[in-house]
Amino acid sequence: MQATLRVLPVLLLALAAAAAQAQYQQPPEPLLGVMRAPLPPVPQLDPTGTTLMIVQQGQYPSIARVAEPYLKLAGVRVEPRIHARHDMVSGYGIRTCLEGFSLVDVATGRETPVALPPNACPDWPLWSPDGRRFAFVNTTDAGVELWLGKVEDGSIRRVDGVRINPILENELQWLGARDALLVKTVPENAGPAPQKAAVPPGPEIKDATEGGGESSTYEARDTLSSPEDETLFDYYASAQLAVVDARSGAVQRVGEPAVLGEVRAAPDGRHVLVDVLTRPYSYVVTWQRFAHEVTVLDLDAGTSRTLATLPAAESVPVRGVPTGPRGFEWRANAPATLVYAEALDGGDWKNTVPERDRVLMWAAPFTAKPVEIARTAQRYAGQYWFERDSKALLVQYDANRRWLTISLMDVDKPRSAARVLWDLSMDERYAHPGNPQSRTLANGASVLREQDGAIFLAGSGASPQGDRPFLDRYDLGSGKTERLFRSAPDAYERLLGFAPEPGGLLTWHESPIDPPNAFRRRLGAALADAAAGEAAFASSAEAITRFPDPTPEVRKIKKRLVTYTRKDGVPLSFTLYTPPGYVEGTRVPAILYAYPMDFADPSQAGQVRGSEQTFTRLSSYRLLLLAGYAIVDSAAFPIVGDPKNAYDTYLEQLVANAEAAVAKAVELGVVDPERIGVTGHSHGALMAANLLAHTDLFRAGVASSGGYNKTLTPFGFQNERRSFWAAPKAYDEASSFFHADKINEPILIVHGIDDANPGTEPTQSPRLFQAVRGLGGTARLVMLPFEPHWYAARESNEHFVAEMLIWFDRYVKNAAPR
Repeated sequence: MQATLRVLPVLLLALAAAAAQAQYQQPPEPLLGVMRAPLPPVPQLDPTGTTLMIVQQGQYPSIARVAEPYLKLAGVRVEPRIHARHDMVSGYGIRTCLEGFSLVDVATGRETPVALPPNACPDWPLWSPDGRRFAFVNTTDAGVELWLGKVEDGSIRRVDGVRINPILENELQWLGARDALLVKTVPENAGPAPQKAAVPPGPEIKDATEGGGESSTYEARDTLSSPEDETLFDYYASAQLAVVDARSGAVQRVGEPAVLGEVRAAPDGRHVLVDVLTRPYSYVVTWQRFAHEVTVLDLDAGTSRTLATLPAAESVPVRGVPTGPRGFEWRANAPATLVYAEALDGGDWKNTVPERDRVLMWAAPFTAKPVEIARTAQRYAGQYWFERDSKALLVQYDANRRWLTISLMDVDKPRSAARVLWDLSMDERYAHPGNPQSRTLANGASVLREQDGAIFLAGSGASPQGDRPFLDRYDLGSGKTERLFRSAPDAYERLLGFAPEPGGLLTWHESPIDPPNAFRRRLGAALADAAAGEAAFASSAEAITRFPDPTPEVRKIKKRLVTYTRKDGVPLSFTLYTPPGYVEGTRVPAILYAYPMDFADPSQAGQVRGSEQTFTRLSSYRLLLLAGYAIVDSAAFPIVGDPKNAYDTYLEQLVANAEAAVAKAVELGVVDPERIGVTGHSHGALMAANLLAHTDLFRAGVASSGGYNKTLTPFGFQNERRSFWAAPKAYDEASSFFHADKINEPILIVHGIDDANPGTEPTQSPRLFQAVRGLGGTARLVMLPFEPHWYAARESNEHFVAEMLIWFDRYVKNAAPR
């Protein structure tokens, strides 16, 4: 009895400690204060270049918001209580409510606040083509509302009688030719929602008795699994199209309710392209590849025409495309003409064919046959249209070589050869010409911005010294380029758009000490002595906005771009951050963060990414700078090789990347080689676990939301296109789970319990933890309730940072010498 009494206090203390551990933790100051500081605002320029919408994002929703009950239906997560979307369009996060808008007049800098209703949860505003109005949806406890705003005074009003249905996206778009909106609404006669039985009526069944075929791992996110799911999907995805007059707010219902996927209005504002999803629904893929009818709705006549009836695309080759018509888009410079593609190679990159796709054009009223306008040697990836010409820029890409080709073609002369303008690796950054710039017509269509036979190209301006964004003028006749603007080397300034006056530009400027703000630039006279690559014209700049620094204490952190070379000669780089008060020559504990990326060519693998001239922001692992750590950030971790088999050398390249990064960080005299930790998220988490297993470079690691057993995704992972049965060795070597016996440094494993990414299902982390623990290793598993692949809730993010700090302090900063 006495022995029992002596043990009881110890047991109670242990239980109390366990209970404390089960509570959400917070990191100490100043980390917590920086986490809770407001985010820098985000600019959205109107189509006319006269008004900036300044959007204030919310940092994190509460755990109560993230924990809202939802249904998993065909790749979407639906909140049944309010008939709203729970997840982001990507499926990997949860939408955060925006905190506010304001309107800034570009000419005067005058700011007009937009007064949102109390407890508003607005989504991103959508400009009207003429820039006089904006629209947004607002999520409430009763559903999703439609709101309209006017630029002249910033006033907003709710459109009564409209309940938006955002489940399958495309819920809101402007009909530019009408000063009206086309919206998806919840059908008025929807009735009460179906309820799932407490006891399932039968087992879950998937059937391949009539033949199967491979499909990408990433198609299997939250798929349907029962007739009950089908009924629920019908209920929540069914939508009624409506046209809302932007002046009067009058609502006109169009057509009949149906399960509507893609919805896109033509430039004439009369014809609407609609994908109507049809049964039988698939239990294998998400709704984007369900059987569907491609129809065109005539808003004036109230009639529709079915253009194609397509079956479910359940067996699409990994990174391939479905057979049959696909990718319908409206031609931007015609009233109502569709352009689409059809695969000539069975949709499979593995097939060797002279032409992969054909491109067809089909004009209203769609009674004649479609006209073939091009055949592409590689996969068709869309077009850029001129405003008044039959010419267009045709884009195609080659996944086998990771190659991009852009050509100038004439759709009225399909037999004439297209002229190649740019032909380069998709990984090429230094020689990238920039992206063609567009402008919005009065009818809402987007066309190339053209001037006297030239178009404009804007890009990140990658260079060995880091990114320096630019704007070029490209003459289509001669192929010659003039550089109009380039960011200064001591700042990061990117193009927002074009101001109405000739030579006027709008930019977003920041530096390591200057928070992001909008500037108006005016191009001046040509410079006779402009160096190669620099702007050939003088320009003057004037600030339009003056947002303050939300975290001045972060300015004490210094960063520098560091370049070095892997042992096989591949050039690499990272950004080195040093903590506040760092004294040069002092060695401090460090954390390396990286995300492996795939490259076909080693010359592109080593090209510098990012800029050391951006405004320093801290989140996640970077917050540990405030706790005295150096951060070896975004270290280049290329996996170089033929995309068909690059992962045959994944492990050796991973180790070589880590060895080179650590050696360079130590050589600089900043990092203590005995006190380095490693961390990564998703594919980077797999990297972190593998580095702990196959090197002794790191004292501990933190791996979040990883997929550690690649045989659980047997039809491809990351950019590996081969199946497990075709390349078992590659799957084995990449899977840290199979090498858990070699993980002899402490590993903190974190995962969101509701991760929707099929490549990183939540079961992956407990299995790795069990393996490391069972083999006698040091591990800790943290499963964050209700969290998806990207952690959303404030409580979850604060807890993650607190766990990371405690882990690295214990096993890296204060680790005993080896």
